[in-house]
Amino acid sequence: MKVKNSIKSLRKRHRDNRLVRRKGRIYIINKTNPRCKARQG
Repeated sequence: MKVKNSIKSLRKRHRDNRLVRRKGRIYIINKTNPRCKARQG
């Protein structure tokens, strides 16, 4: 999992990426390619 300042650029890397908010943090998760994970905050 990558921790980034700007998450918008990571979201464009794969078309199945989803942006999820959990406990005040913003996550990017991907069901088809689980390696595409990122967190902000």
